[in-house]
Amino acid sequence: MTPHPPASPPPSFPTRVPARVPARVPLVTEPASILKSLLLARRNLLAILPDIATKQAVVSGKTGVRWHMLMDPDAIRRVLLEDLENYPKSDATKNILRPAIGESLFIAEGAHWRWQRRAAAPVFSHRNVTALAPVMSAAAEATLARISSAKGRPVEIYDEMVRATFEVITNVTLSGSDTFDAAEVHAAIDAYIAAAGKVSLFDILGLPQWLPRPGRLRGGGSLRLMKSIADSAVTARRSAPAKDTPDLLDLLLDGEDPETGRTMSTPELRDNLLTFIVAGHETTALTLSWALYLCAFDQDIQKRARDEAQTALQGRTATADDLGKLPLCRMIIDEALRLYPPAGILSRTAQVDDTLAGREVRAGDTVMIPIYALHRNALLWSEPDSFNPERFANRKAVERYAYLPFGDGPRICIGASFALQEAVIILATLLSQRVFKPVEGKTPEPVMILTLRPEGGVWLTSEPA
Repeated sequence: MTPHPPASPPPSFPTRVPARVPARVPLVTEPASILKSLLLARRNLLAILPDIATKQAVVSGKTGVRWHMLMDPDAIRRVLLEDLENYPKSDATKNILRPAIGESLFIAEGAHWRWQRRAAAPVFSHRNVTALAPVMSAAAEATLARISSAKGRPVEIYDEMVRATFEVITNVTLSGSDTFDAAEVHAAIDAYIAAAGKVSLFDILGLPQWLPRPGRLRGGGSLRLMKSIADSAVTARRSAPAKDTPDLLDLLLDGEDPETGRTMSTPELRDNLLTFIVAGHETTALTLSWALYLCAFDQDIQKRARDEAQTALQGRTATADDLGKLPLCRMIIDEALRLYPPAGILSRTAQVDDTLAGREVRAGDTVMIPIYALHRNALLWSEPDSFNPERFANRKAVERYAYLPFGDGPRICIGASFALQEAVIILATLLSQRVFKPVEGKTPEPVMILTLRPEGGVWLTSEPA
């Protein structure tokens, strides 16, 4: 999930998107009023990023509070790795998400975060993630069948990818549970994000976080439903007999801090369960939706990826064993994550005075890593707005802190390998069997509220390969 910075850079008028460049956010070139900033941010948080953030290493300003945007890999390394304790997640980020996911891995800081991370890390080991691949393959096969049944009619791909990845996350998280209504949880998550996720004027002005944000109060009913369903699932599982193949909830129940032996309480399990469900389905659905949009945008790359997938799969559904034979499919996923990172902005609050990328930072300043701008920064990437998956053919040539689809440092996304495996399995399966083409007049617009979604949907047609 994507945090909001409590302060916003100055917006202005959009610039024109060049031809043959896939959909992008028109970044602002001139300052605007606080009210204009608020209106833009509430519709699309990325629309207030200054265009110079794609050309410079650091941008600073003041909108209520002082803020700094970092596009310098060395400075980002400092914030995410070397001085992690001095740059905790911003209060605005935590106050948006804490009502939904409590003091879970995504929110917690310090010792409380460290013990949860140690307890949960084995859940996402290579062995456990690989063991869950059959669920991903089954979802890929079901998605292929649904898309094929449209018989050439336009299909809203984002809806299909959300359905596929939600099936995966609920099956690998709560397999066999009859106390968990996936549709109810999904509706509750969407309702909470719609109510609570938008930037408030209080955030723009930098007002204290203890002042209630009206939108977040309106999400209370959805929150209660989400937590009630998850509590019931955890309680039921505690008394259920052990299964031959444990799912993620089983592994969390068995997990303990190797240093202290501490295990998670029911509220802690619930909050982490909801974190994995929220983060584990929408981010992957978004990645796949943008990847298929890009494949439809560039038919040559799509054909090459299809040839690769057909050679590797020979007409069957992709599995974990096929991942090493699908390098271009993986590069397409990597490039989709570069152009459309689900978490478009990370926000931190400086605890002490510091200097980052030659810029003075004071305690209390907001330090933002605008990943969307970082991934399109001309100092770091050649033709940054272009779709070129082969820029990832040599991963060692990609500067580590210039590419952060999953964050980095100790707080790197714990489910990154799970998400990448799922995305490649589904993408390769679909490309091996179908030719995807864009629908005229239906270009998606990248819009970020909490995550970078395709406004208007990803409408594609497909035909047998």
